[in-house]
Amino acid sequence: MSWHLGRMCGFDIESSGLNVETDRIVTACVVGCGGGDPVTPRTWFADPGIDIPAEATAVHGITTEKARAEGRPAADVVEEIVHALAEAVINGLPVIVMNAPYDLTLLDREARRHGVTPLTDIVGDELRVIDPRVMDKAVDPYRKGRRTLTDLCAYYRLRLDAAHTADADALAACRVAQALAEKWPQLRGTALDQLHAVQQQWAQQQATSFAAYLARTPGREHEAASVRADWPFVPHQRRSA
Repeated sequence: MSWHLGRMCGFDIESSGLNVETDRIVTACVVGCGGGDPVTPRTWFADPGIDIPAEATAVHGITTEKARAEGRPAADVVEEIVHALAEAVINGLPVIVMNAPYDLTLLDREARRHGVTPLTDIVGDELRVIDPRVMDKAVDPYRKGRRTLTDLCAYYRLRLDAAHTADADALAACRVAQALAEKWPQLRGTALDQLHAVQQQWAQQQATSFAAYLARTPGREHEAASVRADWPFVPHQRRSA
């Protein structure tokens, strides 16, 4: 049976910003879906311990005041997210994450910040990730237009209510992954272990291509050096004393 017909685990974070090294989790969702069983979402709302910039609030709608009043301690939230994902991985489920290096790296740094054992330290090499963004670019590279989750839902004719809420986005990422596999035989015909490995290659190729584009674009040449090819997350770099 193809991986897209079985049970899978969607994951999404809404955060305080775009810097995975310094920004914080505000909301998150881990959702089980597929395989003929009901959708089972788990959601979290954290007090990130820092101010939430207006730019982030404009995306997900959560203010600093609301997070402080209603959010749970960040360390507890991070630990529960890590354990929920670890349980899914141990049970053999693929983790579906749109733009995986963002969410998985941010989770890794949050875990280290709060003294929580990081996901990869728990599951080791068992982690198998499906990234709709990487797969869509790989199988349909010449299609024009953006490739955000909203755009992919529109292209594959999938409903997305309440975009930029963690629960809606986590489930939508699963639906896009399923739609990709239905449309492209090379995706549904590839075993999960191999598909994880080939996405690493695709992600590196895509990053190299994007860096080259930046390098030849007037006014953006300086951005090329910051493009990372790591997938599905950016490894933690230990700082020397």
